[in-house]
Amino acid sequence: MIIILDFGSQFTQLIARRVREQKVYCEILPHTASFKEIASKNPSGIILSGGPASVNGGGKSPSCEDEIVSGKFPVLGICYGLQLLAHKYGANVSPAHKREFGHAEIVVEDSTHLFEGLSKSLNVWMSHGDEVKNIPKGFVRLAKTSNADVAAIANFDKNLYGVQFHPEVAHTPQGKQIIANFLFNVCKEKASWQMSSFIDREVKSIRELVGQGDAVCGMSGGVDSAVAAVLVNQAIGKQLHCIFVDNGLLRHWEKERVEEVFRSKFGDRLHIIDARKEFLKKLKGVSDPEKKRKIIGKAFIEVFDREAKKLKSVKYLVQGTLYPDLIESQSVRGPSAVIKTHHNVGGLPKRMKLSLIEPLKFLFKDEVRELGAELGLPPEILKRHPFPGPGLAVRILGDVTEEKLNLVRNADRIVEEEIRSAGIYEKLWQAFAVLIPVKTVGVMGDARTYERVAVLRAVTSQDAMTADWADIPKPVLSKISNRIINEVRGINRVVYDISSKPPATIEWE
Repeated sequence: MIIILDFGSQFTQLIARRVREQKVYCEILPHTASFKEIASKNPSGIILSGGPASVNGGGKSPSCEDEIVSGKFPVLGICYGLQLLAHKYGANVSPAHKREFGHAEIVVEDSTHLFEGLSKSLNVWMSHGDEVKNIPKGFVRLAKTSNADVAAIANFDKNLYGVQFHPEVAHTPQGKQIIANFLFNVCKEKASWQMSSFIDREVKSIRELVGQGDAVCGMSGGVDSAVAAVLVNQAIGKQLHCIFVDNGLLRHWEKERVEEVFRSKFGDRLHIIDARKEFLKKLKGVSDPEKKRKIIGKAFIEVFDREAKKLKSVKYLVQGTLYPDLIESQSVRGPSAVIKTHHNVGGLPKRMKLSLIEPLKFLFKDEVRELGAELGLPPEILKRHPFPGPGLAVRILGDVTEEKLNLVRNADRIVEEEIRSAGIYEKLWQAFAVLIPVKTVGVMGDARTYERVAVLRAVTSQDAMTADWADIPKPVLSKISNRIINEVRGINRVVYDISSKPPATIEWE
């Protein structure tokens, strides 16, 4: 396996993704992990992530034990990881005369191991304010830029490498090959990790954890909770009960679809709970998106707690939390910045009566779909667009009411129907409608209208960590707009969001 030490980068999970794409197993540990803990896992190599700090921050700068980078294991430092590596070996790291953020071109001077098989000039993605001013003792320079003398270094005797850029992001076109070179040329790894091995490990782990007790799974109808439920069901069978909460914030016909697909799998262990009035009451008058998310998350847990009491020996709650959820909500392992709270991450009460099982929390969406296929789930479930845990509440900017829910739900239904009809549903990562707290003047049948605005949001993505707005054909956009304005009374204008992530997020809240 490969160990990734997290120093707080928003891209740490992408490093893990790139490693897994090479069929190599990896685990992320905090930068505070001891050498003893790391050595006990017998890794073939260690990757030091980037991070927002400066190595010159004194005692506040995240670091790691010196023995970790002593040469006992191969190491690749990325961005901050490079600077830390250089700093530990005596190099001067200080603010750059000219910072590098975005595209840059490196000139490769030594193609040994890390840059093997690549051209001498590479486009890369930089994101740093500090730079390494001199080559540390025992190292050689592998690459430079017109801006910085040190873009990559290596100590061949100790198998220590560092790159100032981010090979894990899509904006470094040959970054995957650089990571592969580290895995196979330096660490001597083998491409042997398969999803089946993940299933075997998780099934064994869940069985040991749950023992003779019971668990409940929060079913939402989406891919994540469905895969989590089927995986846990494989581990503990009849000890698992699935609870579907109709919170009034769901897509059109969501409850009926869940019952149709999963009743045959779980029988009377699928419990449908009508909590629509309860959720709407708690959300009344609340406009702040973070408050909405936490209220919804807390309400979910309260419902689960209440329903679990009716079931014998229930001690565990299964959730379909994914890696991007954790990364955006909080630092999973390191000191990264909070982007937004996800309902099943930040909404959990401190004294929750059920212990969490999150079997997917270190997987990405495409990996979850691969896992679901391995578990035998049908394409109609696996290929559904992601849907936020707080549901339509975060697709209504401002307070949530029954009227607004009906508007956005029907607009969303039309969006899905039309992109499916156009044959582009599976080409898009997500496509949905958002209701914003704006009214505009319109004219219908020679009469003045003053009604709400719906926003169409559609993106393409691989993992939801970055996304581009989708270039939907004009006739499809036209038909979506025409149908929403004509069929959804209360909306008289449709606009299209052409923001990418970053700087925007996919959801509006």
